[in-house]
Amino acid sequence: MYDTELNADLLMPVRATAFEHQKKAFLFILHLFQVLTGMPPISRGAALLFEMGCGKTLVAIAVAGTLYQFKKASRLLIVAPLSILAVWETEFERFADLPYTLTVLNGSPEKKRTLISEADGPGLNVLLVNYESAWRLENELLAYDADLVIADEAHKIKENRTNQSKALHRLGHKARYRLLLTGTLIANRELDVFSQYLFLNPGIFGESFYQFRNKYFTMAGYGQHTPVFREDMTADFLQRLHCIAYRVTKDECLDLPEVVDEIRTVQLEDAALKLYKKIEADSYAELRDGEISAPNVLTRLLRLLQISGGHVTDDDGTVRKVSNAKMEALEDILDAAQAEGQKVTIMARFTAELDDIEDMLTRKKIDYAVIRGGIKHRGEQITRFQNDPGCTVFLGQIAAAGLGLTLTAASLMVFYSWDYSMSNHDQARARIHRAGQRNACTYIYLCAKGTMDRRVIQALRNKQEVARMLVDDYRMGLNPYRA
Repeated sequence: MYDTELNADLLMPVRATAFEHQKKAFLFILHLFQVLTGMPPISRGAALLFEMGCGKTLVAIAVAGTLYQFKKASRLLIVAPLSILAVWETEFERFADLPYTLTVLNGSPEKKRTLISEADGPGLNVLLVNYESAWRLENELLAYDADLVIADEAHKIKENRTNQSKALHRLGHKARYRLLLTGTLIANRELDVFSQYLFLNPGIFGESFYQFRNKYFTMAGYGQHTPVFREDMTADFLQRLHCIAYRVTKDECLDLPEVVDEIRTVQLEDAALKLYKKIEADSYAELRDGEISAPNVLTRLLRLLQISGGHVTDDDGTVRKVSNAKMEALEDILDAAQAEGQKVTIMARFTAELDDIEDMLTRKKIDYAVIRGGIKHRGEQITRFQNDPGCTVFLGQIAAAGLGLTLTAASLMVFYSWDYSMSNHDQARARIHRAGQRNACTYIYLCAKGTMDRRVIQALRNKQEVARMLVDDYRMGLNPYRA
């Protein structure tokens, strides 16, 4: 058993006071890696099975920093969904109390290869790459020779025969240490565990998928093609699963704050960002030629916020799509929530956004409830979301779904977009954070980098009137629409 008497506060190289569950998880991993003893590792791989909002990224940064300080790691490779890369960049800036050089692999394949070859700065060298790029750049990443590989949202490698899973297996096997981060490993089926543990530690469940399947499953159904988990193997399976994993649920985290806010930055495509900047400049020019009033500044801001959400309204009134950035980020969040068995509420402002989200949910075959303009029988929608385990997503239009609704079946709310009203914003948040909620609530805001998204949401969270903020900026000689 690992030494729980060690002072995690002194050991963790982070600029934050960790929660108790984070400290225990950190010490558990140090024990598995035998960082402090000099003895051979008990396991070179460890899993952080943290539900969303429980703070697994901070623990991973602390582990990586400790390995660096004890001269056991100088190169870190983090593989995550594309929309999560900016989260890691932000979290390192916020928490890492150690020297490091961080490189995000963006751009063309040639640019990414160049960035990998040049990744040799002071302190801990950190490379951030998305799963799709990781397998395409496998040879270059193998040459990078990471000491620690972190697979975030590791449900992405649950299928052992995909190219990205195979690449992660090979990258992990070459590394000295491995961390796997996910909400749960077996929310859908026990069979998914094999690929993730093949990355972590092949000694736990072996290297042969068929031997694993034959040991823990019987084949049933027509033609005996359907694997059914053997109940008599449950104890053995769970003992192996948890011997290198630290599991945390929100129910267990009594020291978590009632509310956790996360701003998740997304990167608009070049064409969308160029369009945004043109309309930003045009809006400022129009403002200088007209009357300075709250309605005027908000009208122009509306068009900018619409673009950050992926659409633009042309002069003839036609609405066209210009970006998929927020939609891709939302899909990553939903994939993680579905893997964890969590329900999710999504709030958006614009009709075109709601249409796109409904299309995406239908395409992914996710059962959802919705309240937006034109929807009748609101009570039926709420009852289904609250009581039907199969209905895992609630989609609400802020103006229509902000009052009088109880959505406590979820403790996660994603703001795809928002309006200017502090009252509407607070009412929307209160749908999940109210009587009957048993978990800490997590709010994720999807903010497009280089746009007004972040300024507007910060104003709303700080109880600051958006229109007054913009008018004051203009009167001080500033461009109120500049991020």
